[in-house]
Amino acid sequence: MMKVCRRATFNCAHRLYRKDWSDEKNESVFGKCSNVNFHGHNYVMEVWISGTVNEETGYLIDLKIVKDLIKAEITDRFDHKNLNLDCEEFKNLNPTAENIAIVCWNLLRTKLDRAYGLRLKIWETENNIVEYDGID
Repeated sequence: MMKVCRRATFNCAHRLYRKDWSDEKNESVFGKCSNVNFHGHNYVMEVWISGTVNEETGYLIDLKIVKDLIKAEITDRFDHKNLNLDCEEFKNLNPTAENIAIVCWNLLRTKLDRAYGLRLKIWETENNIVEYDGID
């Protein structure tokens, strides 16, 4: 089993909160991340693809394909956006790092050949990282 990785970055704002909770409860659970004026992150995402190396090309997958897929499905969709206000995926989903990873994984999984395994790792900050292998 071979694994290859493409790294990407995107910057966006969000607010962690539940619409059905009071501002006080949101603040007590989510702290500064529930700021009503939003806050932002410079996300770093690693997209790991696994599978078998193609004998003809010597590639597992051409990383240009992965680069273009990330651009079309993730970067163009989320970069320099307010996740809560600008992105349908988060209209009714709290944009935690965990949920961002799940959404990104699902977007990529629908476009990536099922012959490949897919795992994402997203850095929200240099100290806060989530990893998602998805459900295939």
